[in-house]
Amino acid sequence: MSTSTAVAIVLAALSTTITSLAYLREHEAAAALPVLSMRRPLHSIRLLLGDRSWLLGFVMESSGFLLYAAALALAPLSLVQSINAGGIGVLAYVSARMARRELGRRELAGVIFSVLGLLALAVSLVGGSGAGGHGSTALILVWLGASAAAAILVLLLGRALVGAAVAAGIAGGLFFAIGDISTKLVTEGGVRTAFLLTLVLGYLLGTVLLQVGYQAGGALTVAGVATLLTNALPIAAGTVVLDEPVPSGVYGGLRILAFAAVTAGGVLLATPQDQAAT
Repeated sequence: MSTSTAVAIVLAALSTTITSLAYLREHEAAAALPVLSMRRPLHSIRLLLGDRSWLLGFVMESSGFLLYAAALALAPLSLVQSINAGGIGVLAYVSARMARRELGRRELAGVIFSVLGLLALAVSLVGGSGAGGHGSTALILVWLGASAAAAILVLLLGRALVGAAVAAGIAGGLFFAIGDISTKLVTEGGVRTAFLLTLVLGYLLGTVLLQVGYQAGGALTVAGVATLLTNALPIAAGTVVLDEPVPSGVYGGLRILAFAAVTAGGVLLATPQDQAAT
């Protein structure tokens, strides 16, 4: 494992921990604010920016993003995103502690899957991390466009099907995934710095949607679903549209197993039985 990859792993781990703690602070602050609405975005943004507690959470989230961007400049998207997937485990543990309760069986299983996935990922790095590919810009645009269309569809139909909190989490996660993929593209420089536009839009819409969701459900319900999509989609995009290499042989199998395990952990933690209705 190269020095740059090792540094990227440390940065990604710090990023996901800080971001998860930021989500909890933002949830606590947003839940106490007057009703936020995507139909009145400027009014909602003013309410958020006027709350000091929420602003502190946002500063923490922004710090986590800067660490994430630094990690992406050093390692492939799928690798960094797999480390970030462990953040949902941090979110589950800390939210349980704040609520003074024990983790449920499903939550505990999700944490175990996430940890096993990270261990498998660490072992697979012996087989090399690869420099990362670039992929087709046209295919990347199709991927981002499809993600945005899916988010809009969820906003239009999701409230009636899965409830306001989960719908906001899904749509927010889709927009965050757009932001994450765009961040990797911007770090490549050149003409791809134009993806700064989708980076800003993705994170802006994702952030506002999470705050809307926080007023309708628990932090783990909303941020858990969002984190699942924010990690799973960029991991897939790294291989499918960015042509990032996967090691061959046993190490390649471990890498795929790691991706599957952290995703499974995210699914379990995003819909814990004792919080599914929140």
